[in-house]
Amino acid sequence: MEKLFIQENQVILIALTGVILLLFMGVTLLLFFFTSRKKIVDKELEKKKLEVSHQKEIIQSIIITQEEERKRIAQDLHDDISSKLNVINLNANLLKDGDLSPEEYIVVNNDILEATDKTLESARKIAHNLLPPILEEFGFKDAVEELADSFNNSRKINISYNIKYNKKHLNPQNELHLFRINQELINNSVRHGKAKNSTINISHKDDKLIFSYTDNGIGFNSAKNENKKGLGMKNIESRVSLLNGRYSVGSEVGKGFNILIVI
Repeated sequence: MEKLFIQENQVILIALTGVILLLFMGVTLLLFFFTSRKKIVDKELEKKKLEVSHQKEIIQSIIITQEEERKRIAQDLHDDISSKLNVINLNANLLKDGDLSPEEYIVVNNDILEATDKTLESARKIAHNLLPPILEEFGFKDAVEELADSFNNSRKINISYNIKYNKKHLNPQNELHLFRINQELINNSVRHGKAKNSTINISHKDDKLIFSYTDNGIGFNSAKNENKKGLGMKNIESRVSLLNGRYSVGSEVGKGFNILIVI
């Protein structure tokens, strides 16, 4: 009887030990699960914070770009339009006073006509910078080709291009964004890259628009983030974001610059 009692106690002890071990394993698994889950959540939160921070940078870049464009337009209006209108106003008052000889009348009248012609030309240039007429009238492909040809004619840089663009693949607003990216890249090549040659390639693959640009300028170390933080590159990045596209940049000191944009 005593032996049976001892055996029962051993069975109970083994059962209790098993239960305790199962509870321990369960608690351990729960702790592991919650710890892993917390790490995943923390990583997701960190990722979201980085995305929000990146979006803020892009929005800030868009605002800065818009303000720079407004300043440039205001400066153009002040320097080109206002000064010429002042000349017209002064000469018009001379005519109004009427105290002019026939010869003076002809000179003043000619000055007004000349200043008017120059004012109209300045207004056309400002309007062209805001929205190139060729982009609206003939489309994106012709606008980019005219842009490249205008730089080629100026001999500041030699641009070769191969543009295969399905008309109206992008809506007019997005075509303007991509056109501005072209402008920014060429200006960067001329002003900062000191490039003599560059290429523009535009093609389609499936439903994607592939845009690539290269130059043979002085280049920079693209591994350093500070080299990507200039207003020009932030402007390009913000416009690519508005196009729902992605881009990659490659450059080395002395080995030029290249960018690939997929929309």
